[in-house]
Amino acid sequence: MVAQGESMADALFNPDSVGQLAAEFAAGVPGFDAARFARDALAGFESRALMARMEWLADCAQAQLSPEFAVMADQLEAAMPAPLDPDLTDDDFGHFIHAVPGILAVRHGLQDAPDRALDLLLAATQRFSMEFYIRDFINHWPEKTQARLIDWAQHDNYHVRRLVSEGTRPKLPWAKAITMSTQARQPLLDALQGDKTRYVTRSVANHLNDLSKSEPDTVLQWLGAWQAGGQQDPKELGWMTKHALRTLIKQGHEGAMGHLGYHADAPIAVRATLQDTHVAMAQAVTFQVEIEASQTVPLLIDYRIRFARPGGKTSEKVFKLKQTEVHGGKPCVVKKAHKLKGGASTFTLHPGAHQIIVQVNGRDHATLDFDLTQT
Repeated sequence: MVAQGESMADALFNPDSVGQLAAEFAAGVPGFDAARFARDALAGFESRALMARMEWLADCAQAQLSPEFAVMADQLEAAMPAPLDPDLTDDDFGHFIHAVPGILAVRHGLQDAPDRALDLLLAATQRFSMEFYIRDFINHWPEKTQARLIDWAQHDNYHVRRLVSEGTRPKLPWAKAITMSTQARQPLLDALQGDKTRYVTRSVANHLNDLSKSEPDTVLQWLGAWQAGGQQDPKELGWMTKHALRTLIKQGHEGAMGHLGYHADAPIAVRATLQDTHVAMAQAVTFQVEIEASQTVPLLIDYRIRFARPGGKTSEKVFKLKQTEVHGGKPCVVKKAHKLKGGASTFTLHPGAHQIIVQVNGRDHATLDFDLTQT
């Protein structure tokens, strides 16, 4: 946990963590000066943010390693700590200080020694995820790297298997873009979708969520094939499916809704009412949704608020309301008080005409108008 007033960079890169890395290098590399490494590394941290500190650690280590990559790679492997606990199944990303082998593999092995560099990434990712660094090899050596990834998807170590999915995500946060076709992704995810480790299946779901933003039909097709194939536990595949389709669900994508059993053309009647048509800033806009049906119908109820913006413009945000069922002859009634916080740092409210749009199973069913006032 990051203490109040402490940056993430300071929490991850501090005298203790740098001292740990220095001791590991000294234990694995004869003649490595741990005190020099720690002194140089800490002296360069103040002006650098988190990702830049990782690069700086690599600079400081490189200064004491062999200039020949084959020897450097052996030194880096000799300095690695024990692999992350293989008995865990989730949330074991590793420590950012152990990004150094990945950085140096790209710097010194990408062009002239890709096979040895990929071997180094294989070892390193069992200590800290190499998801940022495999992407350079995907771009520069697509066929060679694809062959490795296909092999790694069957690896005994779940960190290696996760790398196959996480490192190839279309929109991996903080990472550079990769040129990888959908056809190249499919055999990798097909191999991983039945994995018994949540750390891997979460990555597969996040990968699909990324892909859904450009190829929703492909994602739905793959999920349908996996369901029919029966390699994954149905409960786990259900969790993966919801996680993979979360962006499409927020968008009200009818195909995604239907895949989860929420049909846009369900025979329902929707009535929405607003408690007050004038709401003051920092107060709550309160509304009620009543849904009737002649038969049992699964419901996914969301609402969008269309906010007034300067210059007569508008913007929308989607909010979850309720996941439930309506039964014939028994209306489903949902009430909501949405507080309109003024002065929030992430989203500033402006007085003026606003709307609430009630969305059921991906389809708009009712619109409520209200004015937001300063007082």
